[in-house]
Amino acid sequence: MARKLAYFDNATQLYDLAWSPEQILQDIEHGEIICQALSTILQIAQTETERLDWKVIAGSLQDMRKAIAAFYPFRYTRKVSIFGSARTSPQEPEYTQAMNFARCITSKGFMVLTGAGGGIMAAGNEGASQEHSFGLNIDLPFEQTTNEHLQDSTRLIQFKYFFTRKLFFLKESDAIALFPGGFGTQDEFFECLTLCQTGKSTPKALVLVDKPGGDYWLQWDEYISKHLLERRLIGEGDRSLYTIVDSVEAACQTISNFYSIYHSSRWIGNLFVIRLNCNISDSHLDRLNQKFSDILVSGQIERSSALDAEIQDDHISHLPRLTMYFNQQSYGRLNELIAEINLVGADEEELLISCPLTQLR
Repeated sequence: MARKLAYFDNATQLYDLAWSPEQILQDIEHGEIICQALSTILQIAQTETERLDWKVIAGSLQDMRKAIAAFYPFRYTRKVSIFGSARTSPQEPEYTQAMNFARCITSKGFMVLTGAGGGIMAAGNEGASQEHSFGLNIDLPFEQTTNEHLQDSTRLIQFKYFFTRKLFFLKESDAIALFPGGFGTQDEFFECLTLCQTGKSTPKALVLVDKPGGDYWLQWDEYISKHLLERRLIGEGDRSLYTIVDSVEAACQTISNFYSIYHSSRWIGNLFVIRLNCNISDSHLDRLNQKFSDILVSGQIERSSALDAEIQDDHISHLPRLTMYFNQQSYGRLNELIAEINLVGADEEELLISCPLTQLR
């Protein structure tokens, strides 16, 4: 029997095999990006690889395909990821708190994402109900069986890899609510924190929720202050990336406030674009420029309508914008800017009343 080739050594073979994708895809939406993805696969096929390499590629693509299909119908609905211990029993106050939080936040138009397991995850799905829940499950040798609140749900997604699962937790979430937990919870939180701190994730509300009078997150924050901040291993503004609360009401209010006037943001070249649910007053804009000139590399924060690159986003093209040349470093301060955008003065209360507080992304 002839020995099989370890990899394709002829690019023409591959493009013939793929039926010249650039020609077929040129009239398809996102065709250029699809072609780039296929070309990358073809380039890998021209590289010396092992079977395990291809198993990782195939498995991660299958994870992404399933997740994209599940989330696409809900792409304009805001979502909150709930993290916490799988070992929390229904008798513990944190379980009740997570359940009540999920019930509260879904009443405000959000959907809930959990890891689909027990403990805090089950509490989140129970409070949100199956109608407003997603479960991002993963096979583990212990702890991680699907909770009863997601049985037979069409929004239960089974992941092979932790990294693809984490990707969709962050990609699909507009806020993160963290309850006390172990290594897994800490891992998920530090992943969120790192991506927000470095700008690899869009700004979002990170809320650390403790039981009334609890000190789990306060002691965590003390450690961060003493061992990271005092040693200048993080900046003072980095602690503005998260908020610590000890009640369901405060957790829900923190998240809904984050999106009261601020809607979303994106980069267009070197320009940072902030979309607003409604316009702010001239005095409000002046206040932003006075307080946050330190995070600009040039110019000022200015008003704008939708830019050319945004016109295709029909559902948000009408929203007013603020644009600025952000320094791409001070993401904690950027969170402070968002808080200031949402902070309406007494002279602007009428504006907030008329602001359409939609939960559309």
